[in-house]
Amino acid sequence: QMIPIWSFSMATDAVNGTFRALNQLPEGVQARIAEIRGDRSIARRLLSLGLRVGSEIQVMQQRSKGVVVACAGCRVALGDSVAGKLFMQPLDKT
Repeated sequence: QMIPIWSFSMATDAVNGTFRALNQLPEGVQARIAEIRGDRSIARRLLSLGLRVGSEIQVMQQRSKGVVVACAGCRVALGDSVAGKLFMQPLDKT
């Protein structure tokens, strides 16, 4: 069963469409992880990679079967199934 865990209290933003799955963001976009939709093992694996709710990332590459992101000076490659469970809040860096 997929239940949202580790999420901000901004559920209304998800309804309004401001959250997008990581695998749907274009290259170069900076975003904040707003929600992880998955079981505890996925959340634990992401935590070990330094990715948690509230982390700011930049999409470096979109690949056919995944995405490469930069977070806190490190680059992390995520498969498409995991990237589809990370819901992001794009940051307006103007």
